[in-house]
Amino acid sequence: MKNSHRFELVLNWSSDSNDLSSNQGRGYKNHTVEIQHKPVLHVSAAKAFKGDLNLYNPEDLLLSSIASCHMMSYLYCCAQEGVVIKSYSDKAEGILEVNMDGSGRFVQVVLNPVVIIENNEKLELAILLHFRANKLCFIANSCNFQVVHNVSILVS
Repeated sequence: MKNSHRFELVLNWSSDSNDLSSNQGRGYKNHTVEIQHKPVLHVSAAKAFKGDLNLYNPEDLLLSSIASCHMMSYLYCCAQEGVVIKSYSDKAEGILEVNMDGSGRFVQVVLNPVVIIENNEKLELAILLHFRANKLCFIANSCNFQVVHNVSILVS
């Protein structure tokens, strides 16, 4: 039996809040995303696509979703197996390819988690749990590109 969960947001763009004097202007694609009970996100296109470099862009948000979801799945797996995590950090990288016609897609995301665990005896298990976490990750399971993990596990 499958459970379903609905996620909703409201996206707003207005000519009043954008410089329409030129489609080439960097502020032209600024908009907000509102999710109930959460702070408003101010979003633009990536700088490479004539967006405001000071705002989040969809590519940033996709990459952060993958990295966050993997971490939460990993923490869940570790808790199930008694692996005590002291800290977790990641320097994720996404590769986006753009075609001549302007279309494009992510072709790969590389996660580089550095995890500090409490017990040396759980080192090998802590490494293997990244593979289980990847299978559980809702966001990675929704992607049509490869998500690679370059894992570093350290013991405190």
